[in-house]
Amino acid sequence: MDASPPEGPQQQLEQQIARLTQRVYLLESALRARGIAIEDAPPIDPQSTPLAQLSPQTTQESAPQPTPVAAPPRSAPPVAPPPFLTQQPATPDHSLESRIGSQWFNRIGILAVLIGMAWFLKFAIDNHWIGPAGRVLIGIVAGAGLVAWSERFRSKGYPAFSYSLKAVGSGILYLSIWAAFSLFHLIPSSVAFAAMIAVTAFNGFMAWSQNSELLALYAIVGGYSTPLLLSTGENHEIALFSYLLLLNLATLALIALRPWSRLLLGSFAGTVFFFVSWSFRFYSNSEFGTTAFFLSLFFLVFAFAPHLVRLNQQSETGPLATRDAVALIILPLANAALGFLGFYLLVESVGSSAAQPWIALAFAAFYLLLLRVPLPTERAVPAALRSLDLVISVIFITLAIPLKTHGRWLTIGWLVEGAALLALTRVVPQRMLRALGLIALALGLFALLAINPQASITPFFNQRFATYLAAIAVFLFTAWFGANSDTAEDPAFPVSWPVTAAVSILIVNALILIAVSLEIHSYWSGLRYSTGYSVIHDYSMYEQFSYSAFFMFFGAVLLVLGFVQRSAFLRWQALVVLAVSIAKVFLVDTSQLSQGYRILSFLGLGALLLAVSFAYQRDWLNLRGQHKAQ
Repeated sequence: MDASPPEGPQQQLEQQIARLTQRVYLLESALRARGIAIEDAPPIDPQSTPLAQLSPQTTQESAPQPTPVAAPPRSAPPVAPPPFLTQQPATPDHSLESRIGSQWFNRIGILAVLIGMAWFLKFAIDNHWIGPAGRVLIGIVAGAGLVAWSERFRSKGYPAFSYSLKAVGSGILYLSIWAAFSLFHLIPSSVAFAAMIAVTAFNGFMAWSQNSELLALYAIVGGYSTPLLLSTGENHEIALFSYLLLLNLATLALIALRPWSRLLLGSFAGTVFFFVSWSFRFYSNSEFGTTAFFLSLFFLVFAFAPHLVRLNQQSETGPLATRDAVALIILPLANAALGFLGFYLLVESVGSSAAQPWIALAFAAFYLLLLRVPLPTERAVPAALRSLDLVISVIFITLAIPLKTHGRWLTIGWLVEGAALLALTRVVPQRMLRALGLIALALGLFALLAINPQASITPFFNQRFATYLAAIAVFLFTAWFGANSDTAEDPAFPVSWPVTAAVSILIVNALILIAVSLEIHSYWSGLRYSTGYSVIHDYSMYEQFSYSAFFMFFGAVLLVLGFVQRSAFLRWQALVVLAVSIAKVFLVDTSQLSQGYRILSFLGLGALLLAVSFAYQRDWLNLRGQHKAQ
């Protein structure tokens, strides 16, 4: 058996390259299986870079060159990743272990150090180790030293630990200033206040310069802790609210420069807490003007703040991130609700309840004007903000109606508002605006049926019937608008325009039946009580006959309209009304009407039904032909 010739250096190099190529392919396949994109390297031309040029010079240069080993094709099925890759977690930064070690323990450690420093100060006080001034000085030096030392860790690539040290140092500085003011009375409140403002301002500056939202949060927490630490239990309304206003403006500056929308929530929550706490403890009617002034400023700050939010990259290119969604949706709604409630209670406290509906209208006008505020860029999110402002304005208009009007005007106000909102969708085709219009119509319909004006002995010429006529007119307009709307249909909206028109027609017919029936009842009841109780049975008989006659007449009119308009929808309604008339004649009229009215009732019903039957048998609309065609 012949021995194989020994391998030369070039063949060994080619085999090594083939093995390396196979291993690189295995690694790339494993990474692609985990969703990690791999950029393709530019191809190498074997003619311009032959393998012979990569190998050392040998005496076998004239030997034939073997074919280079090609890498497996990209479309080949993925190969199982090597064991050393499968042992690593997919997302180590988001694992529970990582969160516990890097975040939870970090925050608990900050709290533990602050508690330890507080206990140390107390222990030093109890044992008289250091004088008051020395204790405060040690605290200030320790806090400042920790803040300065934290920069060393940040420069070495440990930002989370650096921020933790800054939080501890800032907390020690706040506690030291508080001790100098409250425990040892070494400095007046104004000096302590200025010192705490300086610490807060420094933290805010560090947050901006280092682009750290966490540091900004520390600054917010420290800023809103200052009034609590320096509180003397006295009423300093102007100083407190002026300080809160400065904090709010500083927060506005930060969110306009950085995508830190969550800071708005902290600032809003702190402002609400202090305003409500102060109001419950110190407010009196003599401070109405000052309180209303600051409440207006707070409301304006947080009304304009969502329009200044700098969004993170995810919200700018796709759906809203959770933090941005809260700042741009929940915060405007909460600010509008709490702002209106604050003014409502202020006005009520001074006995000016008549001004409350005008406050709602003023809020509605403000949010309409807010729609005209120019925005820095045209994005989908500001468009959502504009929609929300419009919705809030509509809500305040809806709220102002019951605050200002009562009875029939409340009903008419809601109905007219609903029709106006639906008509406005032709200009502003927004889903929420359309939904609010339908809600206003539903409120008006409920008020019409539940809150009726008093009945009158004068039939038809009274407030109740006029209110029903207004409602019928509104729903007729809604039906016409829904049937002729040229607004593009929104497939996500649960109620289409044709369905809106059909339901409105049903409501119109039902309201006509209810309104006329109420007038029939009022008319015969008025005669009954004006003539005495001896003829109650006779008037009840007349009333029942009037109901039957009207239902037959109305059913006939609907049927004629259905034939004229060639509308099966109207004809089916007519058949339902006629079915109700049949049931009433056979079940009620036979027992309650006298012989003469009973005869008239049955004769009238029979003649009407025969006429209807004849119309269908003549097949004027070619219904049988249409059925065969189908």
